[in-house]
Amino acid sequence: MCLIKFFNRRIKLFTIWDIKLSQLSAMILMLIIVKLVPVILQVPYLWLIIGLVLIVLRPLYVMFIKKGNI
Repeated sequence: MCLIKFFNRRIKLFTIWDIKLSQLSAMILMLIIVKLVPVILQVPYLWLIIGLVLIVLRPLYVMFIKKGNI
């Protein structure tokens, strides 16, 4: 069985609480990483903004542009 299909089936069991708790755990993990490697804070803001735009493109496309079975 394809791993992507497995996770697609499992993600349908998530509630909004599960998603938000996952997001919170990711934020806490990033805080730990920044605390352990403080040189990350010296990255220019332009690179952070470019990274943010690249990361958010796919979810925005799926949410507002892609035609699906609704």
